[in-house]
Amino acid sequence: MHTQTLCEALQITYPVIQAPMLGVSTPEMTAAASNAGGLGSLPVGGLSPDAIATLLHNTRALTARPFGVNLFVHNIPEVDMASLEPMRQLIHRLAAERGYELTEADLQIPRLYTYKDQLEVLIREGVRLVSFTFGCPDDESIRLLKNHKVLLIGTATSLEEAVYLQEKGIDMVVAQGIEAGGHRGHFLHENVAGQSSLQALLEALRTAIHIPVIAAGGIRDTADAKQMVALGAAAVQLGTLFIPSVESQAIPAYKQLLSREQEKHSVLTTAFSGRWARGLSNAFITAIETSGIPVPPYPYQNALTAVLRKRAQAQNDAEFTSLWSGTEMPLAAATVTSAAIVERFGRALLASAIGN
Repeated sequence: MHTQTLCEALQITYPVIQAPMLGVSTPEMTAAASNAGGLGSLPVGGLSPDAIATLLHNTRALTARPFGVNLFVHNIPEVDMASLEPMRQLIHRLAAERGYELTEADLQIPRLYTYKDQLEVLIREGVRLVSFTFGCPDDESIRLLKNHKVLLIGTATSLEEAVYLQEKGIDMVVAQGIEAGGHRGHFLHENVAGQSSLQALLEALRTAIHIPVIAAGGIRDTADAKQMVALGAAAVQLGTLFIPSVESQAIPAYKQLLSREQEKHSVLTTAFSGRWARGLSNAFITAIETSGIPVPPYPYQNALTAVLRKRAQAQNDAEFTSLWSGTEMPLAAATVTSAAIVERFGRALLASAIGN
């Protein structure tokens, strides 16, 4: 049974994983999810080794339970820096119109870290579980991690990607449906329009993938979670539901938008980072997408918008920062705890398994 295999391998009680959400997740959220019997995830994509070490130490101070560390596995494309100038000027103008004064230094590209820069600190710190998205580590990196007894969880948006990860010896795979909030995990094809719903993806993976599959995307309630397990998932990964939690570092305006009962829709955009991601539409996305100026690829656009996003967050301004969200809004009070989410879904899935 894949669910039992997964829980034993991850040393967790419930087949529930807190999605890694850079900018939203905190050591407190990661620890709370793990302490409640699920698997917490600590996102470190693009961060320096020193920053990673600090986050690991902070998380370990809060839990002795296993948790995953999530990497962005991608190559940094070469670009002509002069080609970034039109977007740099646009962001500067939009910021000024909004009341944010950005300096020339604020719009410079900083040191960009790849996952290869991060492996040494993960091994030195004794990390035993690494999840990743945007691609697959190269063969040398996989061997290095496996030699240090690190369990690997990849991300796939298609059957082809899942098969690729399985053939590379990855231990588990997150099946990311098109409904999922945040960045898309695709790496073999750039066309997001052809990516599948979670249900269709699980059905495609059911007979072709023998490693445990984790369902992610559009899982709003326990009934959705049970349905995904019935379709062959060994566990569920929840993201948007955790954004309004007390451990989340999302700004209050962001939490409130997700908690309102009025209908609100998420969109796919490259405006904030240069890579396709799903989130709530706002003024910045509209301005970028109607400007006619090409969006630089990830991580360059992500770097160009970084300071503006931080300024907007400091002002609780939901119109000029990313509001990643899946297609299903939580409609939950902002006082919900991460532990309560894990326990509610975990108990429902275990009860369903016993009932069957």
